[in-house]
Amino acid sequence: MSDSTTEHPKCHDGFTLLEVMAAISIIAVVLVAVYQLHAQTISMSEAVRFYTVAPILAQSRIAGISAGISESRFSDSGNFGENFPGYAWSVATEEIESEVLGNAAEDFKKIDVTVTYNEDEFTYHFRSYQMAPETE
Repeated sequence: MSDSTTEHPKCHDGFTLLEVMAAISIIAVVLVAVYQLHAQTISMSEAVRFYTVAPILAQSRIAGISAGISESRFSDSGNFGENFPGYAWSVATEEIESEVLGNAAEDFKKIDVTVTYNEDEFTYHFRSYQMAPETE
């Protein structure tokens, strides 16, 4: 008593081409997003490292100037050697004139220290005011 019009179609195992293409496109979109997130994380990590290390390096230059260790105390530039590859520094000093302070401002200096990384990819500026008599 089987009627040929009521037969069920055979069940096929596997995926259609359309299903496979949809799955691959979803995976591609997700992987692109993950790779972008990873690249952004690496970039942010590098920036955070710079902005953590740069103030310490700038303070070390100021300390070197204050202690008179620097060869040229008031205008100089260089790098931080093998311990901090890619980091460079420059120092610019200018005399401060003040009518209020009078002769007391004679040795008053404004010291600007700039720390850079990867040839100016990141830049950090530090300014200090100190009494720094010029010695000869």
